[in-house]
Amino acid sequence: ASMALLSYPVLQSADILMVRGDVVPVGKDQASHVELTREIARRFNQTYADVFPEPDAPLTPVLVGTDGQTKASKSVGNVIMLSDPPDAVEAKVRTMFTDPKRIRADIPGTVEGNPVFIYHEEFNDDQDEVADLADRYRQGKVGDVEVKTKLAAALNRFLDPIRDRRETFAAQKGLVEEIIEAGSARAREECHQTLEMAREAMGLTYFRGGDGVEVSK
Repeated sequence: ASMALLSYPVLQSADILMVRGDVVPVGKDQASHVELTREIARRFNQTYADVFPEPDAPLTPVLVGTDGQTKASKSVGNVIMLSDPPDAVEAKVRTMFTDPKRIRADIPGTVEGNPVFIYHEEFNDDQDEVADLADRYRQGKVGDVEVKTKLAAALNRFLDPIRDRRETFAAQKGLVEEIIEAGSARAREECHQTLEMAREAMGLTYFRGGDGVEVSK
């Protein structure tokens, strides 16, 4: 177990470096692993030759969960899935956390940090509507029901093309497997090229001798 913990970051680095990845989309908690990968690439390049790019990890803001407490997470259950049907989206939005101090619709509410408005700002394509809702919310002139109803509608507009595309893939039996197989073949070829480049840089190129034994040139 201790060895697994020690070597796991190196295995992650190998996954990145074998395909010579230059951009690695990860969460903030994985940024240190990408930095280790950059260090490994840097040291190899300085010691032998420029084979590996130093990958970047572009970090994006974390979307708060529907409970308003932590980041959106499937394991926590505070997330709206891209595959959720419209009625499931509506049900989840209805239970979203809002301003806890606002017990009536006529009480001015807080927009800043309010998960419902965070989602509105990120996913509602009608920003004029968002601005109007926020203004009325601050004045106590709109209730949570209306704000959430419009959020559910906005989320479903956002998700509709994603769901349609997912259904298209699901309807074509074997298509996803074909795409995965093609991607795997491409990755294997890329890894093979990387291995050859690394061997060449280190002077560890091989040829097969007459007795079938690989011998270093």
